[in-house]
Amino acid sequence: MKAVKKILLLFIIILIVVSAYQVKLGYDKYRDALETKPLGVAIEELKAEENYMVYEDIPEIYFKALVAVEDRRFYQHNGFDIIGTSRAIYNDIKAKQLLEGGSTISQQLAKNLYFPQDNTLQRKIAEVFMALKLEREYEKQEVLEFYVNGIYYGSGYYSIYDASKGYFGKEPKDMTDYECTLLVGIPNAPSVYSLDVRPDLAEERQKKVIDCMVEAGYITENESIRIFEKE
Repeated sequence: MKAVKKILLLFIIILIVVSAYQVKLGYDKYRDALETKPLGVAIEELKAEENYMVYEDIPEIYFKALVAVEDRRFYQHNGFDIIGTSRAIYNDIKAKQLLEGGSTISQQLAKNLYFPQDNTLQRKIAEVFMALKLEREYEKQEVLEFYVNGIYYGSGYYSIYDASKGYFGKEPKDMTDYECTLLVGIPNAPSVYSLDVRPDLAEERQKKVIDCMVEAGYITENESIRIFEKE
């Protein structure tokens, strides 16, 4: 019994040491990224993109749908959601497959700005540090604005303006509730949900978006039915 306890203690110590080392590597990657390009510079470059859209020119329902399906606790956390991440890990383990990523909108923004092609563990850790910095320096509304202007929507569209014009032939401010909830679901898997590829799958994803909105209390069941009427 004592031997088992010693082995367990040794395993825990090794796990702590390895975890601490990985955190250090992630922090170093975060610091290196900021030294190469300060956060303020990265944001100004994003805002300088053609057809950059400000928060006020995007329908409010779009942001409600985005938060409901991607980051339910967006307004409660500071960039990293330990509760949401733990829940995602639990659900993935329970399902024995990767169903939920657990990343907050701020983490996804950090990845898009600094680590788009990096899928290492160190990147995930660096992403968390960057997300925390983003939320220290910018308001929640600004984070949402940055996010929708730099996310990929499939079919070669890298911003909400391009996606709205490309898919619906109109500017974001003119999108209907149906179009907003349809568009929100696409970045989850752009190659799968692109309206130019599988509109049927995009509509399936839209149903999940709207269900999440009802669960989050952003809309009622009756309002969800109205959205599907494509008014």
